Amino acid sequence: MIPFMASRRIITLTTDFGLADAYVAIMKGVILSIAPDAMLVDISHQVEPQDVREAAYLLWCSYRYFPPDSIHLAVVDPGVGTERRPVAVTAPRGLFVGPDNGIFARALIDQGAVDAATGRLLAGSAVILTESRYWHHPVSQTFHGRDIFAPATAHLALGTTISALGPDLASVMVGADDAPTHRDGSIYGSIVHIDRFGNAISNVAASTIPPRAVVQIGDRELHGLASNYQEGQLVALIGSSGMLEVAARNASAASVLGLRVGDPLVIRTAP
Repeated sequence: MIPFMASRRIITLTTDFGLADAYVAIMKGVILSIAPDAMLVDISHQVEPQDVREAAYLLWCSYRYFPPDSIHLAVVDPGVGTERRPVAVTAPRGLFVGPDNGIFARALIDQGAVDAATGRLLAGSAVILTESRYWHHPVSQTFHGRDIFAPATAHLALGTTISALGPDLASVMVGADDAPTHRDGSIYGSIVHIDRFGNAISNVAASTIPPRAVVQIGDRELHGLASNYQEGQLVALIGSSGMLEVAARNASAASVLGLRVGDPLVIRTAP
């Protein structure tokens, strides 16, 4: 297990709260009231509402670029107030706090911390956040980001051990991993994120794409992979995350093709 240090801990935040309301600021206020020296870094607050899969992708893209003692707080929580579990999970490169709904799946699987099929822990540890002395009171049934996740994260940043926060878990949910499927010589993937430029990023890794690839998305077929965004009006290429994406030159591919997160695409080999 990583020897987490208490001094100037980095805490990243990923939510679907947006910036029009006070929710993000309130969470930061709770954290800083407990751990005033914490360094807060926003990954994104523009996740599509309730889209756990998109949040899982953004965390997977980001976690590896932070020091390994960083704490990653993620709150995309359509099940808030239900029986879904609030959890904290340690892994080789970070500590993850949020709802147990698959939001950490891609990052944990990527590190070999959990089994991709069962969610069983292979490295590190996990707990359910049941110890109420580390909560903010009174606890709202609709804002666990403020009342459970933010204060638990802050106490971890101060050096509280994960075991103090609640009972151990042997496994966590991995439903948001959402890996592409392979059949009949083709790869069936989907769009997991649309960035600010309108690039439609898929869940298909570069290493799995065949030579002479043909990407079918909507009613379009894109032949071959471009090396940059200027090689055609509409192109498929490998983006900085190592995943296949579809882009439009000096335009939004999502707007041109009418794409949304969750839309399918198919990759096959040209005859």
